[in-house]
Amino acid sequence: MRIDEAAAMLDNEYFHSAQQMVWADLGCGNGTFTLALANLLSPGSFVYAIDNNATALQQIPSSYNQVSIKKYNADFIMDGLPFDTIDGILMANALHYVQDKDAFIKKTSTFLKNDGRFLIVEYNTDQPVPVWVPFPVSFTALQSLFQDAGFNTVRLLSEHPSVYGHAHLYSAIVTR
Repeated sequence: MRIDEAAAMLDNEYFHSAQQMVWADLGCGNGTFTLALANLLSPGSFVYAIDNNATALQQIPSSYNQVSIKKYNADFIMDGLPFDTIDGILMANALHYVQDKDAFIKKTSTFLKNDGRFLIVEYNTDQPVPVWVPFPVSFTALQSLFQDAGFNTVRLLSEHPSVYGHAHLYSAIVTR
């Protein structure tokens, strides 16, 4: 996916302000969605890019579109996270690697400001694809998952065909 396509999947009214923000991209891979997020954030904002693949992290620049990017080689599920209070958490094609999603959402939501949010990109299926999508979460399942965790709104932003032939990708924004 190109950066502009990824940005279109993430774009929503929340980013249409001049406010500087701090976000984390958990499971960022080679940074396609990290850079897409940087395209949407105001200059002076900051993104923590976290992935357990050091080679993929090397492909991400330390700044993009006047947004600083700090890269961390870590397992976002098992390791501690390198931030305190942030505006948002992006997980693009990463939540499907989390087996205990309830516990994970409880843990990571404690890092969010009161008006903080999650941006999720996932395959719209509940059928596992071994190795690639071991613990999938369809949009319907995502709604239940976050509402059970105390979030009020889980809104579908967009859908995009998958180049791998699996279910379409969807993006959603989750708020309290």
